[in-house]
Amino acid sequence: MSLEIQQIINSSFGVSLVSALGREIPPWLGHRLSDFVAERISAQRNSKMVQAVRANQWVISGEKLEKAALDEAIRQTLRNAARSIFDLYHYIHDASAIDRLIVIDQSIQQLFERREFAKRGLVMAGLHISSFDFVLQALHLRGIQPLVLTIPDPRGGRRVEFEMRKKTGMNLMPASVNTLRQAIKHLQRGGVVLTGIDHPIPDAKYRPRFFGRPASLPTHHIYLATRAQVPVMIMVTNLQPDGRYTVVRSHPIEMESHPDRQLEMLRNAEKVLSIAEAFIRKVPHQWTMSLPVWPEALEQVPD
Repeated sequence: MSLEIQQIINSSFGVSLVSALGREIPPWLGHRLSDFVAERISAQRNSKMVQAVRANQWVISGEKLEKAALDEAIRQTLRNAARSIFDLYHYIHDASAIDRLIVIDQSIQQLFERREFAKRGLVMAGLHISSFDFVLQALHLRGIQPLVLTIPDPRGGRRVEFEMRKKTGMNLMPASVNTLRQAIKHLQRGGVVLTGIDHPIPDAKYRPRFFGRPASLPTHHIYLATRAQVPVMIMVTNLQPDGRYTVVRSHPIEMESHPDRQLEMLRNAEKVLSIAEAFIRKVPHQWTMSLPVWPEALEQVPD
């Protein structure tokens, strides 16, 4: 049964259904329904999704959480994920509501006033904290049009999400050798490229350390930044107690050169990830990554 739930959630039907419900029902009911669904899913101990969240939360806790505390961490994480998903689909076509819902931290006001092509390009790195999509919406509504690199060849529910984002006018491009070349040129012209950095990938060429463990994470943002000689900036949203989302960022992270290309990639990736760790530690239950970032931890996490 748990596998069936996960398949439905990730299917085009599942995403379309959630989108339709999000548009039609009021927030008070949507939040209650989100909590109910999250509670039901968190109880499915054999679900691959639940197992992945369990392992991820255990690792970021310093591998200290025991069974009861892990169960609560999973419940809170899935509740936050469901809440963010509902809010996204309920407000995605309501620009004025999104403008009220998203709070821009003063430290990034200057960034939102940035011209499309400035003196120097910038790689924006997103984390799946709260709602990564609200970062995209905040940028888009304030006139910033970054080149957004998405997962390669999105299918099923991911394809539906991709098309929905495209309809809002975002400049989306699935990652490939060709799009990476285009992204480098865009950066060299002074543009902004935005991409996620915490979605695990199989057979990763590099395994930078993340929370003390080698992680199966992408490093294409490091490749882009080092080739274009531009900094990386992490940008995330935090869900606040009042239901609004605050967009915050890191300082620009400059890339360091090294004659050994492999060491250069790993050191810069770990430099960025060490700052990403600090964002996650502040709101661990808002880090909603539901795929195993450390696959070996699935067998090590306490039952």
